[in-house]
Amino acid sequence: MKCNSVMLENREDAAARLKDIIPMQQMKSEDWKVIALSSGGLVLASYLTNKTQNKMDFLFSASIYAPNNEECEVARVSETEEIVINEELVGSFGIEYDYIYGEAHRKHEDKILSYTYRYRKGRQLMPLRDKVVLLVDEGSETGCKFMLGLKTVLAMQPKAVYIAVPIVPKAVLEALEPLADNIFYIQAIEDYVQTKCYYEDLDDVDNETIEKLLGDKN
Repeated sequence: MKCNSVMLENREDAAARLKDIIPMQQMKSEDWKVIALSSGGLVLASYLTNKTQNKMDFLFSASIYAPNNEECEVARVSETEEIVINEELVGSFGIEYDYIYGEAHRKHEDKILSYTYRYRKGRQLMPLRDKVVLLVDEGSETGCKFMLGLKTVLAMQPKAVYIAVPIVPKAVLEALEPLADNIFYIQAIEDYVQTKCYYEDLDDVDNETIEKLLGDKN
């Protein structure tokens, strides 16, 4: 998909621009833990942590869709079984919360656990208590992954939680600002379309790349 709104060449270009905004020396000296929220975010995080000793990990999660509509995400569950619910959509569709929690448990058992065994050999997300955490993704349509990332990480009692995202909708930025200690971004966009619209090249990330990146940094 091509748009007239292209701002970034690729994930490597996005990382290079973010490095001009993120206090990289502080990141290295304080040993920030970098947590990617998607496979594309993992590649972006690998460029951010390149030539540093900062550990990187992937927070696995799964979408929960409205009944009979697998294009409408109404909630999301993380590997620690934290859940973020789009209350507006759930209310407008009249979806029962029992359905949300049931789907969350099913997705956790059927999908997320298989991800952790495949990509992390079953180990849990790295310990984050009293650590400075940087959540990373390549963009955000709804903010759901960042909301879930914040909820999951904050439950682990970190010292601070920052966000790094090259492009972000203004509405999502405003929603995240009260919850994160700082947000590093290149541009906030009023009428956000799709993340891929703002990159010249945003290739899919294959399974082998995810395994390699997690193995190299851990």
